[in-house]
Amino acid sequence: MSQSRTHRPVRTAVVVGNPKPESRTLSAATFVARELAGSEPDLVIDLARLGAEVLDHGSARVAELVGLVGRADLVVVASPTYKGTYTGLLKVFLDRFAGGTGLRGLAVPLLLGAGSQHALAPELTLRPVLTELGATVLGRGLFVLDTQYEDPAAYAPWLEEVRPMAQALLQAVA
Repeated sequence: MSQSRTHRPVRTAVVVGNPKPESRTLSAATFVARELAGSEPDLVIDLARLGAEVLDHGSARVAELVGLVGRADLVVVASPTYKGTYTGLLKVFLDRFAGGTGLRGLAVPLLLGAGSQHALAPELTLRPVLTELGATVLGRGLFVLDTQYEDPAAYAPWLEEVRPMAQALLQAVA
């Protein structure tokens, strides 16, 4: 008697902490999610659209979004670089996740910045938070110059390194 395994679709999410809605950061994050998952993300959260609700710890909508992101197989967490780190808006949202178990899948720390002097910011600031929340971060965090966010070549070396590992792990959970 053979057993057949039921495959489920990979759940992907994008969380963007840019205070400006519909930002370059949002475009970059959805591009990365598509490239890694091979399809459009299931959930895109542009935190600027939530406004002050992000600060309301009684918000059922924000609590639901935290739960959905926490159960995603792949989440791209993105922000512009502000003073060498990610935004306070993203910090407030990430503070809602339980330590160690809040994120259960793969996570991509992605920061956009004006200059290459911030290239280590995803590794030094965002990656530690994501791993503390329980996510697995493959490879190094991704930094993209904000003037190159529309250029696929700006992502190519990172994708070449990370895509095979990400796709293998995502296929394993499906």
